[in-house]
Amino acid sequence: MNVEIIGNWAGLVWVALNEKGKVGVKGLKKATKLKEKEVYAAIGWLAREGKVNVEEEETDVMVSLV
Repeated sequence: MNVEIIGNWAGLVWVALNEKGKVGVKGLKKATKLKEKEVYAAIGWLAREGKVNVEEEETDVMVSLV
């Protein structure tokens, strides 16, 4: 796995969040067809860029655009 691939995953997650608003990791997996570890890598990328809010809830991690 390289930086370019993670950047592409981040793009897929950003598009899903832009379309759906606040989404859990489970919803992002379904919307993007990515594996869980790929979704978390993409969330980390977007978080580092300051583009997402991440909130831990009882059953899922919820993510939304800033």
